[in-house]
Amino acid sequence: MVKNLSKFKCQNCNFYYSKWAGQCTECGAWSSIKQDDAFSKGQIKKLFSGKRGKTIDLLNLESLENEPKRLKTEINEFDRVLGGGLVPGSAILLSGDPGIGKSTLLLQVATDAADKGANVIYISGEEAPAQIRMRARRLGKEKSTLKIASETNLRDILTTLDAEKVDLLIVDSIQTIYADYIESGPGSVVQVRTCVLDLTNFAKKKDFSIIFVGHVTKDGQIAGPKLVEHMVDTVIHFEGERGVHFRILRTIKNRFGASDEIGVFEMTSKGLKEVTNPSELFLSERDAINNGSVVFASIEGTRPVLVEIQALVAPSSLGTARRTVVGWDSARLSMVIAILDARCGLSFIGKDVYLNVAGGMRVLEPAADLAVAAALLSASNEITLPTNAVIFGELSLSGALRQVNQPDSRIKEAKKLGFKSILIPSGSKIVKQSGIELKEYKTIFDLIKSNTRVSE
Repeated sequence: MVKNLSKFKCQNCNFYYSKWAGQCTECGAWSSIKQDDAFSKGQIKKLFSGKRGKTIDLLNLESLENEPKRLKTEINEFDRVLGGGLVPGSAILLSGDPGIGKSTLLLQVATDAADKGANVIYISGEEAPAQIRMRARRLGKEKSTLKIASETNLRDILTTLDAEKVDLLIVDSIQTIYADYIESGPGSVVQVRTCVLDLTNFAKKKDFSIIFVGHVTKDGQIAGPKLVEHMVDTVIHFEGERGVHFRILRTIKNRFGASDEIGVFEMTSKGLKEVTNPSELFLSERDAINNGSVVFASIEGTRPVLVEIQALVAPSSLGTARRTVVGWDSARLSMVIAILDARCGLSFIGKDVYLNVAGGMRVLEPAADLAVAAALLSASNEITLPTNAVIFGELSLSGALRQVNQPDSRIKEAKKLGFKSILIPSGSKIVKQSGIELKEYKTIFDLIKSNTRVSE
């Protein structure tokens, strides 16, 4: 016998309550707890009644089916992020700040795919067809065979798709679509979840790819229930700074390819242009005077990228010194400063510390610890580094340097751009290469001792 049935459920995190509350204690969402009739006594009795369901076909792993043929666009950076192209029946969620270029990117993807013979439909809930045509004219794509529409009713969209043979559907944006059988307005938790579920199931049934555009909150998180990110196959984020001319398309989740992959684009007057060599772009404006500046070899997905890390250490005029970080983790900067203080005797008390990853790039991996420490030491005039050096390595709390993954790929990228020396943790498993000098260090203190004088 079923007792103590939970009749209220949070629409954001699916946590159950025995009574209604204004705020969910699990996810913190307000006004998301609604009465749920799925576990009423009558339905539970019906669920466990004698009526049997159909038998599920069980398969083994030795399937003879071929992998699905991906739909490739003319935008190689976009295909790279997705793992090689669009998979039929896949659902993709694209998010990004307002005005960053999401609609421009997807219009280029849609027109390129349509020009290759695919049947592509672009449905916008935010713009009229005339506005889409204006953007296409600016991109030089006004003669494309792309089909466009402006609609927000889910029922009408599904009816139209049922009469079409679709290869790719773009919905811009999912927060504007609504199901007329749900009382809440567009953009609500229930509406977003329902529309994503119905459109995704329809796309998998008809075997076409679908791309949703998702809004973001003021904190940069994808608006709507977290469940949406679990429902789709791929989540990608379009990021960049308004004052910077290039954009980064970053994979957050991908069931058909590598996660943390990036694609780099340059924003021009005629739309987004692919950047085939991001390292050269990020280092193109690097000053020859390298005081407080180091080059870090990062790994973004499967691609090595060289970026410039800049540091500035200045006397503080305030009672509490500032710690300002752009493009890196502020907590990790505090850890590096503490290690330099405790293990190397270098105090940053009374000094403002500013750290910046040049070009608006965002670095997430701990392999940047050594490069950040070297930039701080160089900015405080403790060491002098050669201008043609690349640095990478993880820093432990004891001051020892730890190895990082894929060192050979990082070194090859540095060599390709003309760098002559690499500063790395000792014991790294690498293949020796001609024309490049490897400098290995066991601790951060060893790096300080070896670079107190200029070394070229």
